[in-house]
Amino acid sequence: MNYPLSKNFTLDELTVTSTGLPNKPTEAEAANLQALVTNVLQPLRDLYGKPIKVNSGYRSVAVNRAIGGASTSQHSKGEAADLDAADNASLFLLIRQFLPFDQLIWEGGTDTQPDWVHVSYRATGNRKQVLRMRVVGGKKVYESY
Repeated sequence: MNYPLSKNFTLDELTVTSTGLPNKPTEAEAANLQALVTNVLQPLRDLYGKPIKVNSGYRSVAVNRAIGGASTSQHSKGEAADLDAADNASLFLLIRQFLPFDQLIWEGGTDTQPDWVHVSYRATGNRKQVLRMRVVGGKKVYESY
C-alpha cells in the first residue's frame, strides 16, 4: 500500500524497482526511510523549491544484488537515496551546507554537474562523509571531496 512519507515523497517512489523482484521494506527499514525523508529529502525539497526524482531508494537484498549494488549498501537498510533534478549540483550543495547526512556522493558527471546525488542518513552516528565518484578505466573510484 502506498502512503505518504511527507508532503512530496511517498513510500512507493522510495521502493520502486524495475527488476521485477519483491522490494518491500521491513518495519525497521520503513522507519529508516521515514527518517531519511523527514530529516533530508523533504527539507531538501523545501530548500530547492522544485521536484526531485528518487532514482533509487530502498533496495531489498535481492534487488541490490540484481543491480550490482555493494553488499554493505545503505539502500538495503532504507537509509539512502539516489536523487536527480534539473540541477544536481544545487542538490549536492544544499545537502552539504544545510542538512544532516551520513554520506553524500557526487556521482559521476562533470566538475560542474553530477549525474545524480547519493545521500544517506542514519538515526545516530552520521559521519558527514563527502565523496566524489568517478569512473576510471571502467571502474568506480571514490575519493574524498
